Amino acid sequence: MPICSRLIPGGERLEHAFLRRAALSRPDVTAEDAARLFSDHYGLAGQIAELGSQQDRNYRIDTAKGRFVLKICRADYATVELEAQNAALRHIAGKANSPRVPKVIAANNGADILFVTVRNANYQIRLLDYIGGQPLTRRKHLPAVTVAALGALGGRLALALADFTHPGLSRDLQWDLRNAEPVVSHLLPAVRDADRKQRIGQAMDAAMRRLSVLKPEFRQQAIHHDITDDNVVSLPNDSGQLIPDGVIDFGDVIHGWLVADLAVTCASLLHHADGDPVIILPAIKAFHAVFPLNEAELRALWPLIVARAAVLVASSEQQIALDPDNGYVSGNIDHERLIFDVAVSVPLAMMEIAILRAVGQLGDQDVITGERLLPEIDVSGIAVIALNTQSDLFDGVAWLQPGLEDQLLRDASRENNAVSTRYGEYRLTRTVLLSPQPAPTCALCVDLLLPAGISVSAPFGGILKFTDGGLILLGRDAALHLTGIDALPGPDDFIHPGQPLGLVKRTAGDANVLRVQLCRAKDIAPPPFVSPDHAAAWMVLCPSPAKLLGFDCDAPMPQSASLLSRRQSHFAKPQKNYYETPPQIERGLREHMVDVEGRAYLDMVNNVTILGHGHPRLADAVHRQWQRLNTNSRFHYASVAEFSERLAALAPERLDTVFLVNSGSEANDLALRLAWAASGARNTLCLLEGYHGWSVASDAVSTSIADNPQALTTRPDWVHPVMSPNTYRGPFRGAGSTAGYIEAVMPVLEKLDRDGEGLAGFICECVYGNAGGLPLPAGYLKDIYALVRARGGVCIADEVQVGYGRLGHHFWGFEEQGVVPDIITIAKGMGNGHPLGAVITTKAIADALEKEGYFFSSAGGSPVSSVVGMAVLDIMRDEKLQENACVVGDHLKRRLQALGQRFPLVGAVHGMGLYLGLEFVRDRETLAPATAETAAICDRLLQLGVIMQPTGDYLNVLKIKPPLCLSQESADFFADMLERVLSDGW
Repeated sequence: MPICSRLIPGGERLEHAFLRRAALSRPDVTAEDAARLFSDHYGLAGQIAELGSQQDRNYRIDTAKGRFVLKICRADYATVELEAQNAALRHIAGKANSPRVPKVIAANNGADILFVTVRNANYQIRLLDYIGGQPLTRRKHLPAVTVAALGALGGRLALALADFTHPGLSRDLQWDLRNAEPVVSHLLPAVRDADRKQRIGQAMDAAMRRLSVLKPEFRQQAIHHDITDDNVVSLPNDSGQLIPDGVIDFGDVIHGWLVADLAVTCASLLHHADGDPVIILPAIKAFHAVFPLNEAELRALWPLIVARAAVLVASSEQQIALDPDNGYVSGNIDHERLIFDVAVSVPLAMMEIAILRAVGQLGDQDVITGERLLPEIDVSGIAVIALNTQSDLFDGVAWLQPGLEDQLLRDASRENNAVSTRYGEYRLTRTVLLSPQPAPTCALCVDLLLPAGISVSAPFGGILKFTDGGLILLGRDAALHLTGIDALPGPDDFIHPGQPLGLVKRTAGDANVLRVQLCRAKDIAPPPFVSPDHAAAWMVLCPSPAKLLGFDCDAPMPQSASLLSRRQSHFAKPQKNYYETPPQIERGLREHMVDVEGRAYLDMVNNVTILGHGHPRLADAVHRQWQRLNTNSRFHYASVAEFSERLAALAPERLDTVFLVNSGSEANDLALRLAWAASGARNTLCLLEGYHGWSVASDAVSTSIADNPQALTTRPDWVHPVMSPNTYRGPFRGAGSTAGYIEAVMPVLEKLDRDGEGLAGFICECVYGNAGGLPLPAGYLKDIYALVRARGGVCIADEVQVGYGRLGHHFWGFEEQGVVPDIITIAKGMGNGHPLGAVITTKAIADALEKEGYFFSSAGGSPVSSVVGMAVLDIMRDEKLQENACVVGDHLKRRLQALGQRFPLVGAVHGMGLYLGLEFVRDRETLAPATAETAAICDRLLQLGVIMQPTGDYLNVLKIKPPLCLSQESADFFADMLERVLSDGW
């Protein structure tokens, strides 16, 4: 009988104390009443605030002696239960490695529990000290480190209570999950929404059926039974993530099922899950590591979580009807409804597998075998196509176009009688761009394009059921789901192995696609595709049909972890990854990147691919040139002359001579050699906090301690760093700061003058790229260039990061300062990822290098490199990418500045166009850098589908430098996700 129609034993009589208690409203005790109780019985006075509770009253008082909590409950509650709570607190406090818990404070008369009367109503009161920390309830997002810490906390508390006994633990309590079935039956009439009422009843029926066979193996002991996000207190770690370390509110402590303690904790996490129930797995792993659960307890965990969710929502519906002014209940009811919705969003069987797998307790599963599903087909002639991220089928193809899967099947069928997709494959065609959640890309099914009319036979015996799109064969060990079939037998017929089930259906366009899927759980309709986070569990529940089809249709699983290990074994350690556990990225499209599981990411950091990823015009240009010729620039060919001419045309008039090289490091290295050759001197000025490359010379003038922690103490004697003109956190700030920074350069110049060694030049980024696009103070370069040139030095503009149209408002960064350098260095975006760099200078400076011999760069200026460079310029012009950087960049900057008005962590927004920097600070007065928070924010953004990394000497600036094709939709997605992280936590 469904739970929603059952009667409580005894008819209308409430035989259990918990059912009578459930009908009680909270004590009618106001803050003024509480103040008198504090004063009369504890000698305390101070500011009073009410704390939330569903059926009791709790008041906190701040006094000169400390903070305390007055707990008030009705006299109907058995005093021995309150005594048990106090005894449990003292017991836990005496255990090593136990969580922080409140201390019991005796009243003036020495009693721990007092009976009081307020307006003719009798109550019991107790006083506890208040343990500091933050609750987790209002943090919408909880990171895995917090979730795991909560699970470990529960395990430690359960261990501390394992040997605790007290008469007051034997009690009837509505929250006791042993009573979940009668509690929900009693409370269900209070649920007014008919659909929710039905769903609660159905969920409870399914949970109770699963629990009935597992309950005999549940261990019982003293348990807190309410370790939730509400009832723990937490302290932030260095990244600002909350780590729970204390437990409060022992009002539900009982002798009950050990596993119920963890179930309650996990249920409370579901309103932080953003709809994804697997958020609980770190908590389960951590609890299990501290206090191992047995197999029955692990299998029962998810049904108990569903039962807890049902009790929560039904209790709140009833309580709000009894006490409409209960702010605690009304404030939590939406959370509890969400908990229930998430709890019933996935089958019990799927979460049971996920939990067992998470703790390493999932054993081997039997392979589903049987007779051939397609006996008329020669399986050796079936062509199996790949639809994953690395498939050649998507090269040069708009892989997000609708209907592409069917088109690729039809294309393959022109040369093959039958075509099949692969099971367990993460299909690129299922990728969704600009999504905070991974798309359901993993195929739990196999699609076969077959000649119409081909017979399909039963691989095993079972009962036949019809669905809207096909049929289900319910066998002993699994259900076979088929769509695209015209069934032959009638519904509910028993089908024998080998008996015909039907014929492949003929459909419009001859796309006769038969979809085949197995599922071990026969009472659910499995999804054909699931997200990567759920794939491992679902693939156990819905195994491969390869044995029934008779050919290997299984896709190889991504081996990202082993690939990373191989990289780390042979790829030199100083060459770092983004992220501790990086996604394996294998495909890109414009400003988007896609990993091997079909997860799309918005690339907001890749200033190398200025055009975007996978640009077809660039790919075609490179392909054509590679087929014709590639050599070095000592040979005579057209493209090197044409490209050099175009680069010179982009520079100011007197800069007409070009060197082509492989990288920004090589360009800056060459620029320094040119300065030395032209000036006859060696001494070079550079800026603190700057970065110019990794060659010996370019590294020598790089002073960023983020890139090289020893940078300030290891510069050669010819390098003379001067004060960084950082107008945000330097000694001179804002408008009018130029003179102070110029003055700071003078002592260095005066010493060089006294020593008589001369000055070769000055190198800097014209917009402070390494600090996040911070503009130099107005007139700074004009003044310092004049000082350098007056001493015979050469002025080098490092435009590698910030130039080449990225700033939107200017093609070159030096244009923003109104100056013309003597040497321009460029790289990165000019090749869109191809190794290409350039130095543009005057003929006189270039010719000065002849004194040292000729210059040559093997790949610099090669035919392929030159074609790449020209194709990039053509595409930038045709697609108006500089204009796009200006418009979209200005829009994005306004969005980011708006975040600064809401979130104190945002200190400033630097830059222009599509070179922006968002600087995070812990204090806007001291500008203390929020380094750890910035790293955690970047990790959270990755989870939400955005690639972002920190920059700056303190690594507290988001370096926002996406491909210049960034759309406004993508810019808004980034701003929305960042706002979400700052609002919900990281």
